[in-house]
Amino acid sequence: MSEDTVARPPLLRELLLVVGLFVVYKVGRQLATGHTAEAFGNAHRVWDLERAVHLPSEGAVQGALLHSDTLVHLANTYYATVHFPATAAFLVWLYLRRPAHYVWARRVLAVMTAAALVGHLTFPLAPPRLLDLAGMVDTGQVYGPTVYGAHPATDSMANQFAAMPSLHFGWALMVAIGLIAATRSRWRPLWLLHPLLTLLVIVGTANHYWLDALVATALLGIALAVIHLPHRTATTAGRIQEHADTPVHEVPELVGAGR
Repeated sequence: MSEDTVARPPLLRELLLVVGLFVVYKVGRQLATGHTAEAFGNAHRVWDLERAVHLPSEGAVQGALLHSDTLVHLANTYYATVHFPATAAFLVWLYLRRPAHYVWARRVLAVMTAAALVGHLTFPLAPPRLLDLAGMVDTGQVYGPTVYGAHPATDSMANQFAAMPSLHFGWALMVAIGLIAATRSRWRPLWLLHPLLTLLVIVGTANHYWLDALVATALLGIALAVIHLPHRTATTAGRIQEHADTPVHEVPELVGAGR
């Protein structure tokens, strides 16, 4: 039995923990609803700041999408359906195949999400699709599908003023980093296509500003700096040294983070 198998945390406890964190986050986002005037005031500040530092216009990305109704529909579908399932599948795979990495990734996601919730509570932000100054189309409402109601004030299912930071991007980036860290394939850098595509989707559908993704990246960077990757134990390091000529796929797993 591998050390990763021994380190696997109890399934019921993990299910309760992950579901509990999700519920707390959703409730917290709902508590941050309202604040319409502040959300639009912050939106103008973000838009002006992006122009002041010469970030490209979000409208340029959307303009490329709008050349094809099918492409816009696919982008909306990606935004609405990939975010949670991809992150859940990532955690399930790590739990089953890389338990030590699972504990690490779960902690990183929890810290980043908690920090994001603080951001949503303290800095309500209207997305560019609601900002007249941006001149962008609400592609979800026009082309479908959408996860938001037509009017933020009457949307009981989601807080539309929780744009900063973008957890769509932050979670996607963590999924890519986690899979790169937990696997050995030479093709694993291709996982970065997931956050890249997510970034283009969230900006092109006018659900987020560039700064939303930049802030999410900063929060993830802080979480990764505080919560370290699983480390090799002295025993594992010794075995790796003894089998230096062994093919990479036979080298023992990284262990230690689940203890």
